[in-house]
Amino acid sequence: MRRPEGIRAAVVGTGFIGVVHVDALRRLGVEVVGVVGSSPERVREKARIVPLPEPYDSFAAMLADPRVDVVHIASPNHVHAEQAHAALEAGKHVVCEKPLANTADETGELLAFARASGLVHATNFNQRFWPQIQEARARVADGAIGEVRLVSGGYLQDWLLRPTDWNWRLDPAQGGALRAVGDIGSHWIDLVSFLTGLPVRAVLADLATFVDIRHQPSGPVEAFASAGDRAGETTERAMESEDAAGVLLRLAGGALAVCVLSQVSAGRKNLLNIEVDGSHGALAWVAERNEELWLGHRGKPNEMLLRDPSIASPGAGAQTLMPAGHAEGFADTFRDLYRAVYVDVAAGHPSEEPGYPTFADGHEQALIGEAVAQSAREGRWVEVGHAEPLDARVRVRQSRK
Repeated sequence: MRRPEGIRAAVVGTGFIGVVHVDALRRLGVEVVGVVGSSPERVREKARIVPLPEPYDSFAAMLADPRVDVVHIASPNHVHAEQAHAALEAGKHVVCEKPLANTADETGELLAFARASGLVHATNFNQRFWPQIQEARARVADGAIGEVRLVSGGYLQDWLLRPTDWNWRLDPAQGGALRAVGDIGSHWIDLVSFLTGLPVRAVLADLATFVDIRHQPSGPVEAFASAGDRAGETTERAMESEDAAGVLLRLAGGALAVCVLSQVSAGRKNLLNIEVDGSHGALAWVAERNEELWLGHRGKPNEMLLRDPSIASPGAGAQTLMPAGHAEGFADTFRDLYRAVYVDVAAGHPSEEPGYPTFADGHEQALIGEAVAQSAREGRWVEVGHAEPLDARVRVRQSRK
């Protein structure tokens, strides 16, 4: 088994998230031998601002590089499936941003191909790797709050508040039919099942588009770009995807989840919050106060647990590297996700029960997304299709032993 320091990676996409991938890998000691952007010239221009390795001339050139063991895909959504499939076919392990593809049929095919390849495959649901999320999950699993009854919260941002705000995610041909749900809602919904261990069985959703017409700049604009980056000639574009959504989710066993999503909530830069209410207690976490985990009780004072690996639940403490009082942040969730992924990469194959989200989790979110879209169209509860029941997944694991 090679140490992570001997493994080499390449990153596809040099926008906001692609740069985070590069940084997280370097901090793990993984050499990033190159990146692929929209053009080598644009990558070199960006490298004047952020430290990026030399760009490849093309995606094909990156795949042909025998030094590359792992491909990280952080390109626009519509090319994820094609690029992930090609990377696996070339014998590379793959870490892919969500969504894996713009339809559940495509994600299902990609999952099957990834499993057949025997290579490591991961979906970048990094929000699982906040230390206090890991602590919350351990407490729920240990029965600290009793039987899960209700999950509530949401994910609010403001970076698309104005008609002049633009990004490729607003174009359904690149970003997919769902925007707020697909971009940030998938993270929240993934956390619901991660924290509770309960899959989503059915959804009732309402989607809203408040900014009907937007002004698309003549050139590309990165996510969260400043207003000055949007200056210049623009074209009016009618919007087809949602700015906000309200989603009810029925979980296995009868628990209910309630979610509010928005990319047009002024002042909310990246507010992900989630509360899990059980039969004996509750817990809640807010990303903008990520060092805190609220513990709710009846009959005694509530508690605020600060991140501290020395008193964390078994397993949860291993997911945080800094001592108490030394804050960890958003970029560290990527590092810790890849720390788990690269254990399997070093072994050369996925473990029996990977400690990170795989393409199966990406496929699950695609199925939920399609149920959300159907529910919004038809105004009714829609059951979520599942590629395989839980007992089938167990049989797959047993067959590998």
